[in-house]
Amino acid sequence: MRAEIIAIGSELLLGQIVNTNAKFLSQHLAEMGIPVYYHTVVGDNADRLKQAIEIAESRSSLIIFTGGLGPTKDDLTKDTIAKHIGVELELHEQAMNMIEKYFQKANRTMTENNRKQAMVLKNATILSNDYGMAPGMLYKNETHYYMLLPGPPKELEPMFMQYGRDALLNELDEQQVIKSKVLRFFGIGEAQLETEIEDIIDEQSNPTVAPLASNGEVKLRLTAKHMSEQEADKLIQALEEKIKKRIGQYLYGYNDSSLMGEVVRLLKSHNKTISIAESLTGGSFSAELTSFPGISENFFGGIVCYSNEAKKDLLHVQQNTLDSSGAISSECAAEMAVNIREKLKTDIGISFTGVAGPDPSEGKDVGTVWIGLSFKGREPYTFPLQLAGTRQSIRMRTTKYGCYYILKHFLA
Repeated sequence: MRAEIIAIGSELLLGQIVNTNAKFLSQHLAEMGIPVYYHTVVGDNADRLKQAIEIAESRSSLIIFTGGLGPTKDDLTKDTIAKHIGVELELHEQAMNMIEKYFQKANRTMTENNRKQAMVLKNATILSNDYGMAPGMLYKNETHYYMLLPGPPKELEPMFMQYGRDALLNELDEQQVIKSKVLRFFGIGEAQLETEIEDIIDEQSNPTVAPLASNGEVKLRLTAKHMSEQEADKLIQALEEKIKKRIGQYLYGYNDSSLMGEVVRLLKSHNKTISIAESLTGGSFSAELTSFPGISENFFGGIVCYSNEAKKDLLHVQQNTLDSSGAISSECAAEMAVNIREKLKTDIGISFTGVAGPDPSEGKDVGTVWIGLSFKGREPYTFPLQLAGTRQSIRMRTTKYGCYYILKHFLA
C-alpha cells in the first residue's frame, strides 16, 4: 500500500493556514508501514481536484483526502470523488441524527445545506466524527483505497486514531513497521559529512539514511522497515554504530533534541551551575537557555557587556588586556569567562566576543569570534571562529558553538 495525501482548500494555497494534517498523517502512516510518497494541495475547484485524483491514481494505491466535507458550496470533495469513481452518495442516518441533535442542543435552526455533511459514499466504511459533524469514510474498489477525512485537525486527528487507523490496518496483508531515528551532528558541514559516509549512502536499501541540513547543523534520518518493531530497531542500531565509527565525534543528540537542550540536560543531571558573559551575542545565549523550564536552579545570571567600558567596569577585564590584545581576542574571552564564573560563584562560565557585522572592528574581519569557557578547578579554554553570513546568522551560530564546546568539554 503506497499512500498519497491530497489536501483540499484554497486557504492552504493562500498561506492562511498551515497543512499540519499532512505531517500528522505521514508520521502515523509510516509507523503502520504505509509509505507516503506524495503530498498534494489543491484549491476548492472540482476540475483541478479531479486532475489531482487522476494523477494520484496513477502512482498511489491509497489516496487520503483532507478537507472539503463541510456544508457549503466550496466543500466539493465528496461530490467530486463520487462522480469520478462512479459511486452514489447516500444519506447516513446516524450522522444526520447527530447533526440534528447538535442544532437542537444549541437552540439553533439547522439550514438545509447541513444535510450535505451527512452524505457518504455508498458501501463505504464510515468513520465517526466525535468532535464535529461530517463523518469520514474509507472506500475500496478494485484498484484503490479512498479515505476522506475532515479538514480541522481537532476532528481529523481523533477520527484517524480511533477509526481510520484500524480501518487501514484491517486492509493490510502484512503489517510492516517503519521506524525512524534522527542523528544530530554539529561541527561538521553537510558536504564533509556526506563525503565521510558516501559509501554507506550509496549502499543503502533497508535501512535507509538521508542527510538533512538546517540552521547550521546536519541531521541523518535512519529509517528501517520490518515486520517486527524490535528487528527494525536492530537494523537502525547497526547502521548507527557504523556511522558513529566514522563521524561519532560530531554527534551530540537524537530526534527532537537540540544543542541547548543537551546543555540543559547535562547541567541538571550533574547538578552544575552556569553564568554567561555576552558581548557579540547580546543576550541571545541567555534568552535561549531560559526558555527551558526549571533552568533557574542551574543558571545564576549573566551580563551583557557590549562596550569595552562595560567589560572593564562590570566584568573587571583588565585595561591592559583591552589595550594590548583588544576586546576581540583570546585573552579577553578568557578573562570574561573566568570573571563571570567567579563573580556569580558558578561551576561554569562562558563568554562571547567578536564581530557580527556589518563592519569590521578593531581591525578584525566580520565573523571573527572568540568563545571563552571556564570550569571551576580548570584552566580556561578559548575557541576562535571565523564565521560567514548575515549578522543574525553569525550570532545564531556563535550561540550553537557555545553549546557545542560546553558539551565537548563538560566531562573532560
